[in-house]
Amino acid sequence: MKKVLVETQIFKPQGLMLTEGKLSGRGNPMVEGILATAEVKNGNGRYYPRELWEREIDKYMESVKENRALGELDHPESSVINLKNVSHNITDMWWDGDKVLGKIEILPTPSGNILKALIENNITVGVSSRGMGSLEDRNGVLEVQDDFELLCWDFVSTPSNPGSYMHLVKEGQTLQETNKYQDVNSIIGEILCANTCTCYLD
Repeated sequence: MKKVLVETQIFKPQGLMLTEGKLSGRGNPMVEGILATAEVKNGNGRYYPRELWEREIDKYMESVKENRALGELDHPESSVINLKNVSHNITDMWWDGDKVLGKIEILPTPSGNILKALIENNITVGVSSRGMGSLEDRNGVLEVQDDFELLCWDFVSTPSNPGSYMHLVKEGQTLQETNKYQDVNSIIGEILCANTCTCYLD
């Protein structure tokens, strides 16, 4: 029987603020990373053949080109995208080996503003595909069948497939990263200052 299938990847902003990233043509923050992986058993025990993802990505690219590849914040148990909960729009997708990558524009909607605030505060969220399809158990692996239909990607709180990360799309220049030893030295200095009353200024 056909049912809603949900697959999740970790979304992690790499410790950068959204204001340091590239903005869309409308001035909204952009993020990019892995949306899906074919030919592997995922965290839900499901296996998606590459030809299945290729077919669905080709179809989904029409929504991307028409600027309507919308997704929600949190997964509803529905095959319908609820416009009241829309948080983002996928603006580009491509293959890299067996991985599907994408660029995502965070929209200035109520849900999009919540998503933006979570990312700005380094909260780890998952990016998750939502689709309709049936499964067949093949020696403990649930293979997604040919009736699968991709609906969208949503942002969710509970990741099920660690190891895949997204990051902010940055402008051409490289941002200077904080020296981790400088942070450690600062902490040690504060401890010494508090315990010995001997303080050192930088």
